[in-house]
Amino acid sequence: MPDKICVARIGAAHGVRGAAKLWTFTEDPFAVKAYGPLSSKDGARHFELTSAREAKDHLVVTFKGVETRDEVERLNGVELYVARDKLPAIEEDEYYHADLIGLAAVTTADEPLGRVVAIHNFGAGDIIEIAPLSGTTLLLPFTNAVVPTVDLAAGRVVIALPKEIEGDEPSGSAE
Repeated sequence: MPDKICVARIGAAHGVRGAAKLWTFTEDPFAVKAYGPLSSKDGARHFELTSAREAKDHLVVTFKGVETRDEVERLNGVELYVARDKLPAIEEDEYYHADLIGLAAVTTADEPLGRVVAIHNFGAGDIIEIAPLSGTTLLLPFTNAVVPTVDLAAGRVVIALPKEIEGDEPSGSAE
């Protein structure tokens, strides 16, 4: 399991006084303030939030020592991490998305499917991305119906592949 978890990503500048859009990956968006200083993935840079307010689908924040729009623009896209031990304990049937990256993906018939490469959320719910053994990447809804089993101890997720994916032509039909 990773020792650091990505909890947010810095977005574009907001205004001209050093504020930034911040997309959080926590259940409570304001939880990022409670974790103390956040760091870049490599740990070389540290960021301390000095203010945060809610916007439509993100937070608008300021960072200690970042005072101009130009400084914020250079931070666009930086992912912010926190030490795993600063995060709340999780229940037995819960996990952090970072724990899923790299797990083997198998079908309900226990046949190898590929590896989990990412968990996305574009606003309509979580999506699990699987790099298959061959072929194109699979993007599937991360629901109990499609991912009935997450077994961290065994290092795998079980995928119940949908019979038909929206937009595909049903089997046997030709126009």
